[in-house]
Amino acid sequence: MVKVFVGVESDFEDRGRRVIEYNDTEIGVFFVDEEFFAYENKCVHQGGPICQGRILNRVVEVLADDRTSQGLTWDEEDVHIVCPWHGYEFNIKTGVHPGNKNARLRRFDVSVEGGEVYVDV
Repeated sequence: MVKVFVGVESDFEDRGRRVIEYNDTEIGVFFVDEEFFAYENKCVHQGGPICQGRILNRVVEVLADDRTSQGLTWDEEDVHIVCPWHGYEFNIKTGVHPGNKNARLRRFDVSVEGGEVYVDV
């Protein structure tokens, strides 16, 4: 296992990201809700640059008791990364697709040491 320097912790804003390259692997490092997450920059659908996609909250439909739609809203707890090629979404904290638990991004461990952020490759 190799620790690859990503940057200084204080340089990351909430929902910020940095994409690095180590050998032939691109890795996206995200800072969301005071935590770091890292994934290979390769969507499981068709290999798109998932880590360069939009970061947004999951859209959910609000249903009344009679199951009629009351419209759409944002889920404040469920933050997603959206692949720019075909719109596949993955939970940014787990790397799992919301509709298929078997579709998941390749995850890397992230550590912070002395204010510096590292990815274990």
